[in-house]
Amino acid sequence: MEPIISTTGALIGLVVAILLIILKVTPAYSMIAGALLGGLLGGGTLTETVELMITGAQGIMPTILRIVTAGVLAGILMESGAATRIANTIVKVFGEKRALLAIALSTLVLTAVGVFGDVAVITVAPIALALGERIGYTSFLLLLALMGGEKAGMVISPNPQTIATAEGFDLDLFHLMISNIIPALVGLVATVFLCKLIEKKHINKEGSSSEEGTAENTGELPSIWASLLGPIVVVILLAIRPLFGIEVDPLVALPVGGIVGVIAMGKTRNLKSYLTVGLEKMMPVAVLLVGTGTLAGIIEYSNFQNTMTELLITLNLPQFLLAPIAGVAMAGATGSASTGATIASSTFSSTIVSSISPLAGGAMLHAGTIALDNLPHGSIFNATAGAMNMSVKERLKLLPYESSIGFIIVIVSTIIYGVIL
Repeated sequence: MEPIISTTGALIGLVVAILLIILKVTPAYSMIAGALLGGLLGGGTLTETVELMITGAQGIMPTILRIVTAGVLAGILMESGAATRIANTIVKVFGEKRALLAIALSTLVLTAVGVFGDVAVITVAPIALALGERIGYTSFLLLLALMGGEKAGMVISPNPQTIATAEGFDLDLFHLMISNIIPALVGLVATVFLCKLIEKKHINKEGSSSEEGTAENTGELPSIWASLLGPIVVVILLAIRPLFGIEVDPLVALPVGGIVGVIAMGKTRNLKSYLTVGLEKMMPVAVLLVGTGTLAGIIEYSNFQNTMTELLITLNLPQFLLAPIAGVAMAGATGSASTGATIASSTFSSTIVSSISPLAGGAMLHAGTIALDNLPHGSIFNATAGAMNMSVKERLKLLPYESSIGFIIVIVSTIIYGVIL
């Protein structure tokens, strides 16, 4: 279908959606309202606009199905205590001397195995606060370690933004997950380095040396091996396709891994409640993506992507930069990595793959979505502030630091897939 919506109309729709989200209007409705207004102001008739919105929403239904089924693994990891066990074990192994590395690595691992980024931060936050109380670290420093680990984990996870990007570029999910391993590790190193750089400014010398408050209540937690088995099964199932040519869709792999994990932990009697929690966690994302799809439909059938490409040419920039720029812009605009990935991949994938490979484009765009998804109009900003008992003013001061880690990950991914390969 030829573009029938102007770039101006598409941008107005996006801006309206962002403003409504900032004003605390339900994000899904904000997206739908922005899409409708953008389509009408962009030159479409009411009928054409509604058809584009419906087409956009229909286009992301496969993504929504996979995200809903991913709730099986997420619910089991969170509710069984597996996520807490994994985090506790990492912190215990690394000890207090490497507490910041342990905190960042714990969040990275939890996010990488399929726990939502904000949930991973909330899971590790009590452990981080307890360590911080003993060592004397401030909440600012601890949250920087948590957010750096979260961003590094996001680019190698089977979370919604990865699924959406894989769908948009028609990629194997496992290939996309492993494509940004090096940027993720660099992001982890950058997190620890940045934490150490500002450590002296964020130490409370009155920290307690007491063993109390280590947040390691392990009495009811499963063993570390049982906790890890589910995610390991998921990775194996997703790796079967590239290794042996047998395709196991994430829609199957993620729930199977979760069920194997719950059996290994001996908690099958709780499976029903775990599934309920997992679905509850995924439903807001699924509903949000329906609204996102309507806006994506308007942007996809507008001149927006052509305008972006022409701008790169005018600025004499390489065309491959469209991939990371699109990821950064859309995720930053919506305050959500999953929403940004959905809009950016569905809108720009065809243009991006005309000059580079789908994997290169998908990897760079995916990396781009984690750079600015932590802005104040997004959910993770407020969720993480609450988890660390920080005011909005305090939380805002952290934005340049955590975003710099995100941009380091984007730059490394861009160098690998845009310059080297």
